[in-house]
Amino acid sequence: MKVLVTGGGGTVGKSIIRGLINRNYTITSLARRAYPELEKLGVEQLEVDIRDYEKVKPALVDKDAVFHVAAKVGLWGKYDEFHSTNVIGTENIIKACTVNQIKYLVYTSSASVVFDGKNIVNGNESLPYPSIPISNYTETKALAEQLVLKANCSSLKTLSLRPHLVWGPGDNHIVPGILRRAKAGTLRQIGANEYYIDTTYIDNLCDAHLCALDALSNSIAADGQAYFISNDEPIKIWDFINSILKAHGMSPINKKLSVRSALAISWCLENYHKIFLPNKEPALTHFAVNEVITSHWFDIYKAKKTLSYHPKVSIEQGLKNLSQYIT
Repeated sequence: MKVLVTGGGGTVGKSIIRGLINRNYTITSLARRAYPELEKLGVEQLEVDIRDYEKVKPALVDKDAVFHVAAKVGLWGKYDEFHSTNVIGTENIIKACTVNQIKYLVYTSSASVVFDGKNIVNGNESLPYPSIPISNYTETKALAEQLVLKANCSSLKTLSLRPHLVWGPGDNHIVPGILRRAKAGTLRQIGANEYYIDTTYIDNLCDAHLCALDALSNSIAADGQAYFISNDEPIKIWDFINSILKAHGMSPINKKLSVRSALAISWCLENYHKIFLPNKEPALTHFAVNEVITSHWFDIYKAKKTLSYHPKVSIEQGLKNLSQYIT
């Protein structure tokens, strides 16, 4: 099978590529630049911006399947920047898949597409998209997901995976963010440690993508749907953060900040940055505060039943792997 992975140089993209290599598939990575690590793996690399359809179209020639992972992520930034990559870029991928008669398209979405700032406890795929999106990232990822699911048909089978808080060796988002704030002395426990979250270890997410492709290619009735993906181990937010710190030989958080103070600080910082530093992310955002003062964990029964996805690496083992990766 010939497979193309958009965003192949990112943490998730590289993990999927390694999984595909183990299957002896012919793999192409599509990203805005080339990556030495992928070169060493012998992966064909195409330097293409997904916002440019005229370059995307020929890149998908003679492929059987596409994993669309590329996206603009973050808690801060202009809407147009998120929209151009996450929505227009996805439109280009879908159009190129159709023109090139690609059989299968697996989209990497996010569990946050249904997050409205309120508690989600054992949520399933019946949860609606929020009427008022909580961030530019979540809004544009939701729009892109809807495009992918709408594109599903007999000639192009599509589905969407919704992982939550992806972490592990090589992570360049969640773990580095925690460590950066801890080293700077700005990390504070906000509110009580009573809320539970889902997380997704990177190897498990890779397995989920391979399971998704298998389900689509084996004619299982999996297409046209979204699936929550996680470790299936809800954990208290601050227990998880302290575990990450411990894996890096750092002390747990011992300073706290009230919810009211955190919300006030984030409001002030966001307004200041909008005026004076629009291109720089504030140290604390309203979205980030909401993430740690609510529970958000999900029922992955649908992924287990339909995709045969079962997380193999526990949080405990993942933390051991992370610690060994560091040393």
